[in-house]
Amino acid sequence: MTLPSGGLLEARDDEERAALIEAGRLLFARKCDFFTAAQGLDHLPPPEGIEVALAGRSNVGKSSLMNALTGQNSLARVSVTPGRTKQLNFFRVEESEMTLVDMPGYGYAKASKAMKEDWQGLMFDFLRGRPNLRRVLLLMDSRIETKPSDTAVMDLLDRAAVPFQLILTKADSVKPGPLARRRAEIEALARKHPAGHPLVITTSSETGLGMDELRAEMAALLV
Repeated sequence: MTLPSGGLLEARDDEERAALIEAGRLLFARKCDFFTAAQGLDHLPPPEGIEVALAGRSNVGKSSLMNALTGQNSLARVSVTPGRTKQLNFFRVEESEMTLVDMPGYGYAKASKAMKEDWQGLMFDFLRGRPNLRRVLLLMDSRIETKPSDTAVMDLLDRAAVPFQLILTKADSVKPGPLARRRAEIEALARKHPAGHPLVITTSSETGLGMDELRAEMAALLV
């Protein structure tokens, strides 16, 4: 069976959807290893294979999501000081063309203005100039409202012409009614942005909610 390269939204029936889910499971059944970090463009590794970057506000649960996605509890260490890391961390999925790029957190209130500007500059330069970057997973906290820094990053992604997909995190901490309203809000927000992907995925690193769908979307990028 030929998998739909457009991901779950292009699956024509339950069989194609199940095939995508299985492809995602097999992709992330492989080991994922950190292989380099870059604090500037001159330290970036060669642009090989397919890269998917993960971005989000500090404390959005990015490290926990990466650990849940790969099934490796210590892959991305959960920082005790949000906003401290300002480097791009690269993780390669073994025996595949997939590389995950952990981007610096943004929007941390106690970070200095100079550090915030440094993060934004590095992020934009990386996004604009990375030829093999296929998608940015932009993580949004299910429990709190969209912040100005979130919309600023979406605008940045539009300007860089980099497709992004909104991922709701920490869904296990929100009751069904408020969660449905938050998802509807995020879906409407994605439709307003030229680079926004129409499929929003709701996740929980604690329960595993949404991980099958997220893995399937990433496997489709390799088709």
